Amino acid sequence: MTPTRTILIETNRLFREGLKHLLADTRFAVEAEFSTIEQAVGGVGSSGLVITSEAGNLQRIRSAYPEICIVVLANDLVVDALRDAMTAGVDGYLMKDVSPEALIQSLELVMMGEKVFPTNLASMLLNLDTTPSPMKSVRGLSPREQDILQALVSGSSNKVIAFKLGITEATVKVHLKTLLRKIDVNNRTQAAIWAMNNGFTAESAVSTRSFHAVSA
Repeated sequence: MTPTRTILIETNRLFREGLKHLLADTRFAVEAEFSTIEQAVGGVGSSGLVITSEAGNLQRIRSAYPEICIVVLANDLVVDALRDAMTAGVDGYLMKDVSPEALIQSLELVMMGEKVFPTNLASMLLNLDTTPSPMKSVRGLSPREQDILQALVSGSSNKVIAFKLGITEATVKVHLKTLLRKIDVNNRTQAAIWAMNNGFTAESAVSTRSFHAVSA
C-alpha cells in the first residue's frame, strides 16, 4: 500500500509518542510532528494527511494547504468546536478514545475521499439555535440541486452522486458550483451543514450513504 505522508500536531508529548507508535507500522507513519498549528504552518507541505488535536486555527492550515486531508482528534464532543471544524473543511472529526482499529479505518476512509464524523452529527447540528424555514430556504434551487444537497448531507463523493443521479462527474461539479453560489457557502461541507439546518436529512431515498461514523 502506498505510504501517506502524515503530519501530527499535538501538544501532549505522551499522546503524540503513543500515536506515532500506533501508526508506525501502517501507511500513516508520522513523518513530521508539531506542538501547535502555528508551528506547523510552513512545514506541512502541499499534500498528505494532517492529524491534529487543535480545534482553533484550523481555517489557517486549511487555507495554507487546501489539498491536504485534515483529521481532528478531540478530547470532547463540543457542538461549537465540531461546527467550526466542519466550516474549516476538515475531513474527519474523531474522539481521542476511539479504538486503534477504528482510527486506522477512519484514516483509510478519509484518504479515499470520504468524510468521517460522529454518529450524531446531524442531530447535533440541527439543534443549533438558528434553523431557517426549509420551504423558504430551498426556494430558487432546482430539483437537481436539491438532490445534490441531499447527497452532500449523506457524505457522498462526486463519483457516488454522479452514479446515483445518472449524470457525469463533470455535471455534478457544475451543479455544485452553482449550488454553492446560490446558498452563499464556500465548500461542500458548509453546504451539508446548510442543508441539515434547512430540513434535509440523510434518510432521503436519493441518498444511500451517510457521513461515515466511527465509534470506539
